[in-house]
Amino acid sequence: MEHLIQLSIGIGLVVSLLFSEFLGLAAGGMVVPGYIALDLSDPLKVAATLLAGLVTHFFVRAMMFFMVIYGRRRTVLMILVGFLVGSLIRHRVEFEVASYSVDLSVVGYIIPGLIAIWLDRQGIVETLSTLLLASVLVRMCLILLMGGEVF
Repeated sequence: MEHLIQLSIGIGLVVSLLFSEFLGLAAGGMVVPGYIALDLSDPLKVAATLLAGLVTHFFVRAMMFFMVIYGRRRTVLMILVGFLVGSLIRHRVEFEVASYSVDLSVVGYIIPGLIAIWLDRQGIVETLSTLLLASVLVRMCLILLMGGEVF
């Protein structure tokens, strides 16, 4: 499994670099598409991660009305709030659907914060569309390289 994570992050770095160079768009951080690609088979987890990134983005933007937040302070605050929102989702969000218990989780610990940083810098539509497209490309590369037996 560790080999798969390394391969996914490596491919994600290449895809992120290509998107950045050719399209001028970031995919929510350099390592984010690799991590998201590994969990594309769990759409609730991906949706919860994107939701955590959005909540983090809007929460820090709301804090900017009351505090001076810029530069490194904003970056660290986004990652910290993303970590906290992800932890809340991971430990507190649970519901039942048709007698099945669903526990939501998020991808990684700092991934929501990284997504929130780029939502703030680049815009919501641009970041989310680039992130999802890059993640699908990474997933396709993984399937091709591993002969389809990975997932």
